[in-house]
Amino acid sequence: MFFRWDWLRPVLTAPIVPTLGPVHPDALTVDIFEDTLRAAITGDFLPYDKDRRWGGEKDEKVLRNDVVHQREHTLIPTLTRRGRGTVKVFAYSLHDSVVEEAAELAAKLAAAHGMVNAGVVRPLGPETTHPRGTRIQLKDFTAGPCPDPAGPVRPVTDWPTAVQETFSPFARAMAADGLAFLHARMQAGQCGPVLAAVVEDRIVGAIGPMEVRPDPIGRPQLMPQYFAVLPDTRGQGLGRLLWRAAMRWGQSQDAAYQLLQTEVDGPSDRLCQAEGLTPLGFTHTTPV
Repeated sequence: MFFRWDWLRPVLTAPIVPTLGPVHPDALTVDIFEDTLRAAITGDFLPYDKDRRWGGEKDEKVLRNDVVHQREHTLIPTLTRRGRGTVKVFAYSLHDSVVEEAAELAAKLAAAHGMVNAGVVRPLGPETTHPRGTRIQLKDFTAGPCPDPAGPVRPVTDWPTAVQETFSPFARAMAADGLAFLHARMQAGQCGPVLAAVVEDRIVGAIGPMEVRPDPIGRPQLMPQYFAVLPDTRGQGLGRLLWRAAMRWGQSQDAAYQLLQTEVDGPSDRLCQAEGLTPLGFTHTTPV
């Protein structure tokens, strides 16, 4: 093994793993970090990688030869060639001073690999005051029932054909939230159900795809979804209806939990906090 768990575990202030994203705290083991190193050689998706469902090749990989692993801190750089190329260094430490060393490493590796962008990803614990960036939250389906939200939300394919046809302009309007990508997958039959909210025979919000897959320790996890509501229909509770319908769907499919990442103080973040999700920590990315 490359990683020493007695060094790494104490500095894992939030359950975030390079190239994989958040993982359930119970699944946070040294084996996952070792798996990311092996995947960097093969270029394959790990069996429990959330991006595997989209097919193709894994774009982001760990720069295994540049990992810094010490008792007080661990720096794990990753590279993605998407866009103009990015190097990110995940900086695990209990001390803020790690950011400076991580920034130097990120800049050095970006230059060496010809990448335009570089940044430092700093995981922070749930007790962090005045957090910025992204909040990691847990929805535990074993904690209690998810009631039927009883609103104008159902799978896209369950709406009349004329209503289904309004998904295309909705997806174009919300392309920045990933809905155009999702629509392309839907048309290709390459994803699970998508739930849609309808007002006056027009799709104005959606969440999906709805899929459950095993996590690193074999427990069924509701996978992350794209989630958007048209700006001119916000404030009517449609986002909450969509989210609750998605949670009910996940529980009905025997998912044990879902992990969510929300922009701190954004609409989805406030919704999840109001719904009583468990905060697991934060990640803050600093451009270099």
